[in-house]
Amino acid sequence: MLNNPAELYLGSDATTAMTLGARRFGSAAKAVRFAMEQAAPVSLRGASLRVGTLTFGPHQIRALHDQIAKARLTLS
Repeated sequence: MLNNPAELYLGSDATTAMTLGARRFGSAAKAVRFAMEQAAPVSLRGASLRVGTLTFGPHQIRALHDQIAKARLTLS
């Protein structure tokens, strides 16, 4: 799932995030890393990540980031 293309919506709330529109990424992993490592923290409040038919909210995006970080540590 993390290798699939994804759309990331960022905003101070869900309405703002949807109004601003999606940023498209070649993989969900890249979208998650961008959201957690480069986007303004306030924009995560209304964040959502869409991967195919799945939608993840801010807390789930953080959990995915933790999983990615753990996987990177395991591979090092």
